Amino acid sequence: MALEAKLTDRFTGSAAVRQEHYSDFGDNTSGKLSARFEVTPQLAFRGSAESGFRAPGLQQQYFTSTSILFINGVPFDTGTFPSVSPTGKALGGVPLQPEKSKNYALGAVFHAGGLEVTIDGYEIDVTNRIVLSETLTGSNTAAVGTNARVIFDLLQPFGASAARFFLNGVDTKTKGVDYVVHYRLHTDQFGLFDLTAAANQNDFKVTKTPVTKQTILPVPVSLFARQAVLRFERGTPKWKTTLQSDWSLDNWGATLRSTFYGDVLAPGTLADGSADIHTGQRSIWDLEGRYTFPHQVTVAVGADNLFDQYPRQIPKTLDTTGAGPFTSFSPFGFGGRFVYGRISVNW
Repeated sequence: MALEAKLTDRFTGSAAVRQEHYSDFGDNTSGKLSARFEVTPQLAFRGSAESGFRAPGLQQQYFTSTSILFINGVPFDTGTFPSVSPTGKALGGVPLQPEKSKNYALGAVFHAGGLEVTIDGYEIDVTNRIVLSETLTGSNTAAVGTNARVIFDLLQPFGASAARFFLNGVDTKTKGVDYVVHYRLHTDQFGLFDLTAAANQNDFKVTKTPVTKQTILPVPVSLFARQAVLRFERGTPKWKTTLQSDWSLDNWGATLRSTFYGDVLAPGTLADGSADIHTGQRSIWDLEGRYTFPHQVTVAVGADNLFDQYPRQIPKTLDTTGAGPFTSFSPFGFGGRFVYGRISVNW
């Protein structure tokens, strides 16, 4: 149910509420409040607060697979199990609960003539995130009473030497700001210029992680350790900026776009960080030119990643196979320059 009303000439407010019922974990109520205040016809402030909810997916509740997984060069017969399967329960798994979130945003909008500027700050707090646990490995040669031996004894009836399962327990906090500046410039001689600058900066933090129960393992260990945490916190750029210019004059048109990416970290398996890989800061430029013929036939030629940029290469000491010289964590891929031609028809 949602309600929206213009309370005064300058103030608009809205409210929404959503009620859901799930047969496996009950009821949930979420809602949203938002408001917009117009200081002048050119300047307005806006804000919102809302709660969110996400039920566990079917694959998170029921997915099962077994495969050979190499951990630090050692092969393990590894299974991924539902948390409520016999194997999951043996390792401390319990029924999954929904994720919940609280979102807050505050921003401003300014427009005058062909100029429009928006700034929005936000905070997103998520509790009980559903994640895949660390792989718990066992060994039949480990000393009795150690974690490795206990895990081996727990998994032996299920024919696996290592296992992982989905679980709740990770809390995260994200803070950030979005900026957008848009300007349209009309000229009689040089045509129309549509200019846009957009940027985002954010800070993502994992504030809570789960550990194994002491009733399962004699020495509790993290179920969401360093590598998994860094994938959340540093697996995407902390900032990104895009500048774009669209130009048109009669039947001609062109687009020039540049995107600047902050550094991304691909965390390695070593605790001291010596196996971590950084993509480095990069700028990617795209260019396209167009001409529209009669009957709305448009021919375009262009290039994505015009200057053939790549992320920082994996150091040879870490690239043991040579199969992948670049990390898949790169926010713009690692395919290099792409040149194309395109014909389109509108009717």
